[in-house]
Amino acid sequence: MKKIYKLYIGVLLSVIAVSCTDSLDSDKYFTDRRSLEDVFTDKTYTEEWLVHAYSFLGGNNMEVSTRDNILWNFADDIYFGGNSLGDYKKFKTGTYDENWYQSWGASYKGIRQASIFIENIDMNTKFTEEERADLKAQARFVRAYYYWLLLRRYGPVPLLPDEGLDYTSSYDDLAVQRNSYDECVEYIETEMRLAAQDLPLTRAVNQISRPTRGAALAARARALLYAASPINNPRPEDTDKFSDLVDYDGRCLISQEYNEYKWARAAAAAKDVMELPGSNSGHRYELYHKKAITTSEPGYPATVAPCQDGDFSEKTWDQGGYNDIDPYASYREVFNGSLAMYQNPELIFSRGRNQGDNSLVAMVRLQMPKVFGGGSNAYGMTMKMCDAYYMDNGEEFNREQFKETYPADKRFVTKEEAEAETYPHLKEGVYKEYANREPRFYASVSFNGCVWSLLKNAETVDYKKDVEKQVNYYYGINTDGFSGTGVYLRSGIGIMKYVHPDDTNRKEIKPKAEPAIRFAEILLIYAEALNELEEGANYDVSSWDGSTTYSIKRDIDEMKKGIRPIRRRAGVPDYDLETVYKSQDEFRKKMKKERQIELMAEGQRYFDLRRWKDAEVEESKKNYGCNFYMSDSKDQKEQFYTPIEITDLPTAFSRKLYFWPISHEELKRNKRLTQNPGWTYND
Repeated sequence: MKKIYKLYIGVLLSVIAVSCTDSLDSDKYFTDRRSLEDVFTDKTYTEEWLVHAYSFLGGNNMEVSTRDNILWNFADDIYFGGNSLGDYKKFKTGTYDENWYQSWGASYKGIRQASIFIENIDMNTKFTEEERADLKAQARFVRAYYYWLLLRRYGPVPLLPDEGLDYTSSYDDLAVQRNSYDECVEYIETEMRLAAQDLPLTRAVNQISRPTRGAALAARARALLYAASPINNPRPEDTDKFSDLVDYDGRCLISQEYNEYKWARAAAAAKDVMELPGSNSGHRYELYHKKAITTSEPGYPATVAPCQDGDFSEKTWDQGGYNDIDPYASYREVFNGSLAMYQNPELIFSRGRNQGDNSLVAMVRLQMPKVFGGGSNAYGMTMKMCDAYYMDNGEEFNREQFKETYPADKRFVTKEEAEAETYPHLKEGVYKEYANREPRFYASVSFNGCVWSLLKNAETVDYKKDVEKQVNYYYGINTDGFSGTGVYLRSGIGIMKYVHPDDTNRKEIKPKAEPAIRFAEILLIYAEALNELEEGANYDVSSWDGSTTYSIKRDIDEMKKGIRPIRRRAGVPDYDLETVYKSQDEFRKKMKKERQIELMAEGQRYFDLRRWKDAEVEESKKNYGCNFYMSDSKDQKEQFYTPIEITDLPTAFSRKLYFWPISHEELKRNKRLTQNPGWTYND
């Protein structure tokens, strides 16, 4: 008879999918002494055990959330201010201690919970064989996902035995040292591949937040991309290979030699996701796109025709172009709650609405202007990020070129120009620096003088007229700009991404699914990995299930399969063949910028800068913004747009900030655990 372990389980169980909504939440408590046999021969208790394994994906393990959960959603692209400036300064200058914002303990609790589930689920005959296989695959996925979250943040971590640790052993015997980066990735890759075998391609609406085959394969592609990146795959000329990141026995945990094959594996893993079968033109996933419209309504402007580039402009979406879609609406509706999870063909994995108090709703509240929206006006965008967005013709924004194009007396939208809609998305009085930008800019950036729809204000008593309002960040008492209150945007630039036209804190903010993994990211992984292969190199890599073999090489036509869908959904022309696609270095620069724009405020930038080993340069650059001390008076108005250093948003970078510190508590508990370089062992 199977040995019975007595357990005390006194936990709030969450994330169980038993209702007909996107939510996995449960208010049920399971507080009792049970044996594993009692638990895993009972259908309800078994489901609740898995629920508890999922529950640790919240809090500091969220991927897109407010600063209360995760600081690393705020890299060099967006910032948090308001009453949290002290924490921002500590975070951005690396002056926090080893015990700050830890997710280590919660992740290993989830790993142990999932391991016990995998070990014992087969004794439950209340489920069919197919149901048991699915449940076990879910547990395998979530266990590997915790390891992925740990690896991305802390670097190499200890891999626990799959059957879990024997907690009757002495303390010394429980100590486990760190595995290497490659060993962690190989474990995640193997486990995700095994999970994919028994996970379904799609889920019913009442289980929409549970992982699918695509989620497992997408997470696998992510892990392989990181393993191939410079942080763990240094080229011979790299001067810092983190050779001092070692285990208890002194073994180096980071690869010291370059291996190009790692890039080929990452590309093949992305292709595995791209080739999954489904109902979207024969594939499981595609980028969400919305058809063009010719009429305007409050909050829903008529489509602005994208650039006539002689390529995308000549074809419909189905033909590989963009002349029948609305790029602005297509991008913004992916994030703002317009789509239920089952309606979004590019959402691969999400916690759904299981985000707790610090949800995307809370994040939008912190982005929202206080005067008309009743928000906090606390989360903003750096000028660096604002300037990164392309012009509508695909050219890069250039401030000096703007000034040469528009004489000093022609730089603001006139009443006549506004009425004629000469500059779509811009109202009277808006600075033309924000004119003719790509559609993702208008879906993501709250620039000075932009319109916030706030449509639900119409349903209130006191704020019914505060609909379709221009929000200004100039100095002044009755604006959302600097007024001595401390609650203002330090850069004079806000964030529009995630905001639905209905949203207002005066009435309600629409729930939004967390975009943990999107198909857009998979396409970018594919293009990035292919670009890193040297000309002439060719690798045969098996698909995830061994059913086919991919020939992986730096093939421009294949690279375009990753880039062109992103660009055409965004409404911007493709890269130039001669100067970009044929140049590995130029394409790399473009790829990094594409990820910066496409994945803005999705918790990716912080980790991208670290895996590329670009953080020491990019996160050391000073933060600039608009001159928020300037009012809208005639003699000061244009000075508002003169970039100034934002002293309230300091920057500094040191080598130790490449990896998050392991807490002193964990180091004390496990004597074989080693600290990350630059951090201390003791309080």
